[in-house]
Amino acid sequence: MKRHVASLLAQALEAMREAGELPADLELPEVQVERARDRAHGDYAANTAMVLAKAARQKPRDLAETIRSRLPASPSIAGVEVAGPGFLNFTLTAAARQESVREVLRQGAGYGRTDVGAGHRVHIEFVSANPTGPLHVGHGRGAAFGDALASVLEAAGYDVHREYYVNDAGRQMDILAASLWLRYLEAAGEPVPFPAKGYQGAYIVAHAGELLETDGRAHVRGADELTAGLPAEADDPEGYLDALVARARELLGETAYRRVLDFALEAILGDIRADLDAFGVHYHRYFSERELVEQGRIEHALARLDAAGFTYHADGALWFQASAFGDDKDRVLRRDNGLTTYFAADVAYHLDKIERGFDTLVNVWGADHHGYVPRVQAALKALGVDAERLDVRLVQFAILYRGGEKLPMSTRSGEFVTLRELRDEVGKDAARFFYVMRRSEQHMDFDLDLAKSESADNPVYYCQYAHARICSVFRQLEERGLACRVAPEQAELERLEAEHEAILLDLLGRYPEVIESAALSREPHQVAQYLRELAAAFHTYYNAVPFIIDDEALRDARLTLVKATRQILANGLGLLGVDAPQSM
Repeated sequence: MKRHVASLLAQALEAMREAGELPADLELPEVQVERARDRAHGDYAANTAMVLAKAARQKPRDLAETIRSRLPASPSIAGVEVAGPGFLNFTLTAAARQESVREVLRQGAGYGRTDVGAGHRVHIEFVSANPTGPLHVGHGRGAAFGDALASVLEAAGYDVHREYYVNDAGRQMDILAASLWLRYLEAAGEPVPFPAKGYQGAYIVAHAGELLETDGRAHVRGADELTAGLPAEADDPEGYLDALVARARELLGETAYRRVLDFALEAILGDIRADLDAFGVHYHRYFSERELVEQGRIEHALARLDAAGFTYHADGALWFQASAFGDDKDRVLRRDNGLTTYFAADVAYHLDKIERGFDTLVNVWGADHHGYVPRVQAALKALGVDAERLDVRLVQFAILYRGGEKLPMSTRSGEFVTLRELRDEVGKDAARFFYVMRRSEQHMDFDLDLAKSESADNPVYYCQYAHARICSVFRQLEERGLACRVAPEQAELERLEAEHEAILLDLLGRYPEVIESAALSREPHQVAQYLRELAAAFHTYYNAVPFIIDDEALRDARLTLVKATRQILANGLGLLGVDAPQSM
């Protein structure tokens, strides 16, 4: 309907120009139509006259009156008023509002989907936690946000590709392999001192036990061989760790060392995949950083930067002139030891996305990566890519509360509260809904008690209960030997005259606009807020008006209305990855 109003306005402006009421060479703006904030002011409002007044050399209210007089007639519009400094307020006919009910039931699960994305190819990368430990509650917010955003974009007509970037190359993977191997030696009865900078978690111990069970003692080496000649850890913990990794490679040989590394990677990545699957998050691809290295994609990217003239050598290292493109300083691509940096891999990964043909790259990053944005934008500019094609969404950490008390987010050993622990405590649906209730860049307090409560204050319970309550209405109908047999087209929706019914009718008609707005602004929380509003309107209606009544025509009209409400609740919850239960 919003597009219909915009179309009427565009036709009126063209008619005015043809009639000489607007200059022939006046460039007409894109018509902007918004939902009226107050229903007393109609359903839609447009500021077209105020935008055009200066160029048209007319007073805004006078211009608005002329536009109104030129609007084509529409069976969907009951009236248009000029208000305030020159707003045009449109009021829909009752039939137009009622038609949204029929449209919901005609389209079912497809209702709300739009074509605003026009098949635009979007690559969205989210979570991408290092495969060195379990996902924690901070990753959970990125997972819920990224997945909901991807679903909203798909509903708006974008061609979306979901990807997880696996940082499975570099020093951190060597430290992981060494950590697992040391725990393996412990399990095999060859205890060795465990480095303070190694990965400490209990999951390392567990996976080391699995390696011993799978491979037996094939990788056992003596503790004396391992520690002989290593530097003192207290003097240089990082240097000690690097020496330990080098000793592991030497004692195991490259084949066995790679076996230990791959075992650790597959075990932890397997846990991550399992956690995300249970959280309802699925990807088109897990993209390996190691593949970038092995397929020469990093060297390809560095060659592109070099050919463009934006690299130089200094102090034995290869640098990128990032400061020439808005970054605060230049960045190292290859260190003086010949190894490429994580930044070089990121440049290659983003170039790879572009070369795979994606129009827009959406990165969902933790807020602590804020400083990383300018350098990646700089690299894209240097590669001749419009930096506007990169859209980085930052996600703030969530703080957990129980009994009004803030919970410690990590143990003494540095292990964070895991996503699995959160899911076990509050459930997948509550976690996902709570995570997307606010803008991603806003701080979030996650009240565990509220998320588990069965009350109107719990937003996910309130929305799911609305769906279950409507299902219950139809079960009660059946138990009484009744049914809503009338087709939506035959339902006497004009009988829906109560204020509660008018509010629900307005909300049903708004749903496609909410999806479009959420997609264009990359804000899935708009869907969550809308669902809370819709659920509240339904519960109020339920408490005020009986549905199963003797007046069959009015009963069928009300049941048709709540059936459409149930459909939209299911559609919207589905976009957020939340189940719509039949009963609660």
